[in-house]
Amino acid sequence: MLSIFSSIPTHMDYKGQKLAEQIFQGIILVSAVIGFIYGLIIEQFGWTVYIVLAGFAISSLLTLPPWPMYRRNPLTWQPVLPESPGDGREKTQENTKKPRKHK
Repeated sequence: MLSIFSSIPTHMDYKGQKLAEQIFQGIILVSAVIGFIYGLIIEQFGWTVYIVLAGFAISSLLTLPPWPMYRRNPLTWQPVLPESPGDGREKTQENTKKPRKHK
């Protein structure tokens, strides 16, 4: 049962995050303008709120799940190097700094 959930991707790349943010803000802005104009025409503020909430729901559905369009530019990480005792990564006296005394 849990193996089904582990196969679902849960990440976005940085460009995908930027795209999702732009889509979210665009839909919210458009729905707010449409809702304001429609509410002004029919003189009902409630319809303005409903339209903005509908825009929020649509933008959440489009941007919160990590759709494949948000995972097109993955980062390539360098491979991990194994640590061995003599590879020079241990601290030496040259690498450690002593605090300076102020005069």
